[in-house]
Amino acid sequence: MTWLVPLPVIMPLLGAAVALLIRRRPNLQRVVSLLVLTCTLAVAIALLVLASTGAPLTVAVGGWAAPLGIVLVADRLATLMLVVSAAVTLCVLVYSIGQGLADGDGATPVAVYHPAYLILTAGVTNAFLAGDLFNLYVGFEILLAASYVLITLGATRSRIRDGTTYVVVSLLSSMVFLTAIGLIYAATGTLNLAQLAGRLDALPDGLQLGLQSMLLLAFGIKAAVFPVSAWLPDSYPTAIAPVTAVFAGLLTKVGVYAIIRTQTLLFPDGPAADLLLVAALLTMTVGILGAIAQSDIKRLLSFTLVSHIGYMLFGIGLASAAGLSGAIFYVVHHIVIQTTLFLAAGLIERRGGTTTLDRLGGLARLAPVLGVLFFLPALNLAGIPPFSGFLGKLGLLQAGVADGGALAWALVAGSVLTSLLTLYAIGRVWNLAFWSAPHAEMPALDGATRGRALPRLMVSSTLALVILSTGLTVISGPLYELTTRAAAELRDREPYVHAVFGEEPP
Repeated sequence: MTWLVPLPVIMPLLGAAVALLIRRRPNLQRVVSLLVLTCTLAVAIALLVLASTGAPLTVAVGGWAAPLGIVLVADRLATLMLVVSAAVTLCVLVYSIGQGLADGDGATPVAVYHPAYLILTAGVTNAFLAGDLFNLYVGFEILLAASYVLITLGATRSRIRDGTTYVVVSLLSSMVFLTAIGLIYAATGTLNLAQLAGRLDALPDGLQLGLQSMLLLAFGIKAAVFPVSAWLPDSYPTAIAPVTAVFAGLLTKVGVYAIIRTQTLLFPDGPAADLLLVAALLTMTVGILGAIAQSDIKRLLSFTLVSHIGYMLFGIGLASAAGLSGAIFYVVHHIVIQTTLFLAAGLIERRGGTTTLDRLGGLARLAPVLGVLFFLPALNLAGIPPFSGFLGKLGLLQAGVADGGALAWALVAGSVLTSLLTLYAIGRVWNLAFWSAPHAEMPALDGATRGRALPRLMVSSTLALVILSTGLTVISGPLYELTTRAAAELRDREPYVHAVFGEEPP
């Protein structure tokens, strides 16, 4: 069944080509995009089942065996990320189709949107499956090239300005990553991850630290880790709602995934673990302090996005099985929750005409369905029991307590404080936007505007993600068992290396 492995990359790329060829037929473009992403989700689920019941699946692209050829590797971590990303991108696509049908595609011209969206999906899946550093770099560049198009759709002044910031920062991180790749190849003679797992261990400690630090800097910029996170709140909120949602849910997590993969496979005993813990604590606290100072919902959610990246770094920095398992669980949870909240924010903007808290009010009475769509994922983000956000944070706190170090205890305290401040920030949004009296400038919700205010496809796709996020709580036991096995596989390294080479790497 190894022939399934490259399909999550190939299908979106072929779908993008077809979408370009039929660019004058928008309805057919929508059908092609939906079909491609549905098939991608089905293949991702099949790969997850196969990887969970056996060894990692590998494919040598073009028949060139490792380490000379490009290798795609589907282990538990990669396939789990594939499933979650495919589910999220499919729901966001449905949301964007609903928005385009309601608005006449003025804000999201399908001739450009659908091909770029599918190319973005291909870049994400390629990054998850990459078995060497250069192919990981290619995955990042594919998704970034598509994101440059998506973030500036509509060509408004604010989108061009903020999109320029995003492009500059992305190019900077790519330059750092490419420089690190060159230095690693010069030091080891290979870029294959499985082969690097043995060769990097033989390098002097100082050189290892330098290479590890460069990779962490490159991935930290992409993941919006403090102090290289200031670009995100200024870049994401100005894009159209579907683009903001998929960026917030997925793109930063690709950076987190790269940190997990390289830390566990290349630098399992690297000297930068304490640096990760310090960065985690600063990312948590600075991000959430920025969130509570915001008066715009999308900017507030952008700062909470930065803040909760700290939870993932917490687990990675602990480097224990429990810490890694908690980090992977929290990545899955956060992809779904953050995407859902940004889609709900798009509905709030559509219904209220703005996302500025001072100009909203009364949405709980005027649009009760919208209230539910925001309220449930908001509680989940804040970590209220028994939601998956609570379970993920509890697992990380237990891992921190088990570690017992001073930094681990500081992060335990910081995690609790961040969770409380997240609840305060979310509660403030609920109070001002939903419970307070409607602002005088808000449009009334009557029979003539109801369909235009909340299109069914936009509501149904957001509802699907709310159900999925709630379902994570229901399946938290099996999901945590899966993330625990994934963490054990990451710490062992042998299953990955053996799947690529079948023996000790040359």
